[in-house]
Amino acid sequence: MSAKTLRRLVQFFFVTLTIVGVFVVRGNAERWCPFGGVEAIYTYASEGNMLCSLGVSNFYVLAAVLLITILLRRAFCGYMCPIGAISEWLQSGARRLGIKEYKVGHRLDRALASLKYVLLVVILVLTWIEAELIFRTFDPCYALLSRHGEDITFWAYVVAGSIVFASLLIIMPFCRYFCPLAAVLNPFSRFGLTKVRKDDDVCTGCGECEQSCPMAIPVGQMSTVNSARCMSCFNCVEVCKTDATTALTWGPGSNAKRTWPQYALVVLLFICLSGAVTAAYVVPLPSFVKEHGEPPTETAVAELAVHNLTCRGKASLFDYFVTRDDLYALDGYVRMEAWPGPGAVKVRIIYDPNKTDVDAIKEAITEPYYDRDGDRWRNSPFEIEGYDPLALD
Repeated sequence: MSAKTLRRLVQFFFVTLTIVGVFVVRGNAERWCPFGGVEAIYTYASEGNMLCSLGVSNFYVLAAVLLITILLRRAFCGYMCPIGAISEWLQSGARRLGIKEYKVGHRLDRALASLKYVLLVVILVLTWIEAELIFRTFDPCYALLSRHGEDITFWAYVVAGSIVFASLLIIMPFCRYFCPLAAVLNPFSRFGLTKVRKDDDVCTGCGECEQSCPMAIPVGQMSTVNSARCMSCFNCVEVCKTDATTALTWGPGSNAKRTWPQYALVVLLFICLSGAVTAAYVVPLPSFVKEHGEPPTETAVAELAVHNLTCRGKASLFDYFVTRDDLYALDGYVRMEAWPGPGAVKVRIIYDPNKTDVDAIKEAITEPYYDRDGDRWRNSPFEIEGYDPLALD
């Protein structure tokens, strides 16, 4: 099996996995996006909660992708990213249809490549200021691989359509010039442990390696490919053959004399991703945390299954009811940890058992609350599994 065929199979697997997860299982793809982890870092560190639609699973996937990048350079982009895969497929189809590739000059290429760093800074600053997923409005991945609800904007489709069109003419334009995640990964990729190396004594200068590179790296002009763009795709290594030898090798270390097998790279990709998914379920950190007052010397924990606590906004409303100041006010409430999502979600209430109890906590969550500022009653939207506030003693 050729290196390109193996990579296409891996790409197809991850695109299929994403489509099944979104449209069949109807899962939330945003919770497994590594860039979501980048967007959420500041809010989670400063406030203890995630932006809406995200979860701590974003951090686990981000950690896995960073580990992959340190080990294998930007192999995530070349093997696992749906946008990268679709862009490559479009480019390959365009060549078969006879559409001529547009070659971007070196100076223009370098100038365009800097745009992703500008976009990264703008996205993160606006996201952290607004505490909202600003990039979603323009995110081509969200436009192509979501269920196309009301939160998809016209501009997301415009950006996605532009990338589709550009991919017919230019090799992987979004990945090279505009992807904010690529801007995050590039510093790690530059010092990746695995590299393509060239034996100048064997190289004939045919230029086949440069023609085969999907990221337009001038491989033939380098003794060691240190470009942060390198996806460890093996294209250049596979086309470089001089009789029974090859001038290019891929592997770790500073003096690799032979090419490590591509399937070893694929195995590492699956190990890292599987580890991230497993960790997200085995060690499910809360995605919403609120603390009130100083921790008492003695604490107790109430673990509840709560319905209608679906997002960050609902979690804030939940905290609003728990911190109420009326007849059902809690004395001794210390900390809330929640895992917002569909259905009955887990909530941990840490409290002072000398000042309150579980029954009082349940009443505070479910009883109507009189809002003095608004001069109105607010009914609680929350239901606690196994608890009926109308049940008689």
